Amino acid sequence: MRKLLLCLVLLFMASAWTLANADSKDKDATRTITGCLQKTGSANEFRLIGNDRSTWEVRSDSVSLADHVGHTVSATGVVTNSTAHNLKEDTKDMAHDVGVKKNNAEHGHMTITDLQMVSHSCSQ
Repeated sequence: MRKLLLCLVLLFMASAWTLANADSKDKDATRTITGCLQKTGSANEFRLIGNDRSTWEVRSDSVSLADHVGHTVSATGVVTNSTAHNLKEDTKDMAHDVGVKKNNAEHGHMTITDLQMVSHSCSQ
């Protein structure tokens, strides 16, 4: 009986993991965010506040982000550790759906690979 229960628990956990990974694959590891670029206190790290209220800690080896501080930009980049990020965001969404009254805006880390200036100023 104990072995049967253990097998059922393992089967359930494997199924849950498979479903979680399937849901996470709906979100790309590459994102394009439009919003206001700000400088943080850390060297070579910036904050992008998206028009959708998301916040991203961003950096880049290929784009000069410092030239666009205070601008509205459209930034494309790779989400750092996208699988864990997507699981975290899915959990926040589920908590919000069941009545947890916490801010549900997305937050993550991204390495910017392309940046286009939208405006010389931010509306935020």
